[in-house]
Amino acid sequence: MKIILPLLGALLIAGCGAVYHSSSVSEGVSEAGSTVRVIPLTVETVMAANRSSYTPKQLPEAFFASAGMPRGPKLTQTAIEPAFLPETRPGRLETRVPPDPGRAPYRIGIEDKLLLATPSAATSVEQLTGLLAAENRRQGYTVQDDGAISIPDVGRVVVAGKTLEEAENAVFNKLVEAGINPAFSLEIAEFNSQRVTIGGAVRNATVVPLTLTPLRLNQAINAAGGFDLADRDYASIRIYRDGTLYQIPVAEYSRKGELQNVTLKDGDSVFVDTDFELDKASEFFAQQIQLTSVRQAARKNALDELEMEVELRRSELDEQRENFNERLAFDAVDRDYVYLIGEVFKQARYPLPFERKATLADALYSESSGFNSRTGNPRQIYVLRGSENPREFSGVTAWNLDATNAANFILATRMELRPNDVIFIAEQPITKWNRVLTQLAPNLVSSSVAGVVN
Repeated sequence: MKIILPLLGALLIAGCGAVYHSSSVSEGVSEAGSTVRVIPLTVETVMAANRSSYTPKQLPEAFFASAGMPRGPKLTQTAIEPAFLPETRPGRLETRVPPDPGRAPYRIGIEDKLLLATPSAATSVEQLTGLLAAENRRQGYTVQDDGAISIPDVGRVVVAGKTLEEAENAVFNKLVEAGINPAFSLEIAEFNSQRVTIGGAVRNATVVPLTLTPLRLNQAINAAGGFDLADRDYASIRIYRDGTLYQIPVAEYSRKGELQNVTLKDGDSVFVDTDFELDKASEFFAQQIQLTSVRQAARKNALDELEMEVELRRSELDEQRENFNERLAFDAVDRDYVYLIGEVFKQARYPLPFERKATLADALYSESSGFNSRTGNPRQIYVLRGSENPREFSGVTAWNLDATNAANFILATRMELRPNDVIFIAEQPITKWNRVLTQLAPNLVSSSVAGVVN
């Protein structure tokens, strides 16, 4: 009896609630004056809970900026000045016609200008906002020295060395990757990468660009204003190609249509010679070679400068991102939090993510905390949310998820969280009694020992 009586007394005390107190959610007015309203989570109530306005915190611009430059440096064209040497006359002019380069599709090159346009104003303008000009939905892009064009909201697309069809495929893939409706048309507006130079006894020394159609010798001479000759009998057209010099007498050129239709290729230099010697033509071709070397050197310097600027920009962005991460580690960044209490693995605050909204399922199964299925009551999972109305400061809505039916966890994946929400999970009844007995056991032992001694 001395052992049983203390045991019964301890059980009586436990039944009165003097031994153990646990948290719970009770509907109505609490002792602190809060008005609690419990609402079961259903498809309809989840939609109602998600109607409250909330904009997630945004990451700094450094996480979205690209180190690429919007436009490469523009290289200026150097004027071509024909050489001059005294005139001498040969006895006979030999005809040496350059070989036909054959037909090949035009390949886009550096300094070409592409035109990107939308076929329909009803859909494409909305889908490609920021991509195309608002006035006529057509925007030109110059191929930069790295062989790419820079399209806003899409990024850099490498098109150099590609045919027009291949370039369209590259732009199409970039638009799809960026999530933009790939309804567009692409055409070459200016041909600047491939050219033929014309000099000598022509009205205007010039540079003729190669386009989608082959460039004939007569077209190139017409582009230079035609011949400027006093005597055609001893004049010749010399073509410098790939280190070889070809020659067509002007008199023979005028009589034969096949000579007028000789196809030129990129890099050809055409010189109409009236000096009847190769010295003047050689000097002209040497000028073209020198200009090409200077142009290539200038392009290399421009690319080196562009790469340096990109590298500096990349380092600056990396430093800004690193500084932000360090401030984040020191909790010096303004963030939104949700608090987890009750039967979770760790009482903690769950930071709401940047740039997106989190759900109840995200918090319940986060790495730092989460639902303790061994001690937690799946029937009593609550999201406690204070009223947004300042006049209802004491109002609390308790959204209750009953997860005894596992299918209801789908609702947890759709229930959006808001800053300062409190996720509370009540304990299992057996958990409560286990804790009561854990606290009661030392008292029982002490009472039993005291009874035996007495």
